[in-house]
Amino acid sequence: MPRSSVIVPLAFGVAFLSTLFPFAGETPRLAHSAAALRSACPSDMVRVRDFCIDRFEIATVDDRTGEPLSPYYPPHPRLVETVFRTWTLERTLVGPPPTRAIPLPLLPDIQREQTDFRPRAVSRPGVVPQGYLSQWLARKACENAGKRLCTEKEWVTACRGQQERKFPYGDRYEAGRCNVYRAQHPALVLHNAAWYGHLDPRLNLVVEANGDPLLRATGATPSCASVWGNDAIYDMVGNLDEWIDDPRGVFVGGFFARGTREGCEARIAVHGPTYFDYSTGTRCCRSIEASARSK
Repeated sequence: MPRSSVIVPLAFGVAFLSTLFPFAGETPRLAHSAAALRSACPSDMVRVRDFCIDRFEIATVDDRTGEPLSPYYPPHPRLVETVFRTWTLERTLVGPPPTRAIPLPLLPDIQREQTDFRPRAVSRPGVVPQGYLSQWLARKACENAGKRLCTEKEWVTACRGQQERKFPYGDRYEAGRCNVYRAQHPALVLHNAAWYGHLDPRLNLVVEANGDPLLRATGATPSCASVWGNDAIYDMVGNLDEWIDDPRGVFVGGFFARGTREGCEARIAVHGPTYFDYSTGTRCCRSIEASARSK
């Protein structure tokens, strides 16, 4: 879909990307072999040993209509209403004066007018991945797509790649190879406090002054690819934290502003399954047997 955006300069050497929904970034050039596409996994997933995993962090669509849902709000009727109402006022009260004037991202009609939409996970290149996911919402989105949350063992195995490395690209941390440990924190930019207002729908629209978004489109960091055969999985380290199937509530991989050099071993286990903020996303898994039966 076409993209319309305006870079609004802010302080701290960053800017704000005012973009019409949905964001459609440049589609990365992916070289997936015919054999990979004929594997036991759906075409939007990569085979890793005895399971399939999404090639990209998920975006969401309405399960009934297929209409895209905004990645900047929780994909749940009650939660999206609460967040939108709260931040319509809150944005005018906190942060530097220039940021208070920045409007909230647009909501699709289905999220403004319908009370029965349900999120379904889709794995696509070149789109803004869905943030603001609780583990419960992440699980439902995957289940509505005929998939499931990954176990931690599956997720770490996929992230390490066929060569079993600590990072998708090797065994040592290399700054900039994945979208993690960024110099700016969006809450500091918008609110003057990195700890405040993590449900602000504008947080994932902050970009550096050169136009590089803090949250990048799926697949936009090709140097952060976990290689499996002639295929690859993108952004498993950085971009968004990703919920996994752990009843205690665990997300892994780090997000763009998290100061971690743990690569595929990065994990956060201090929040429960109902927690969500701008940095929490997911990707889905599927058992090979389930994928084969569906074909």
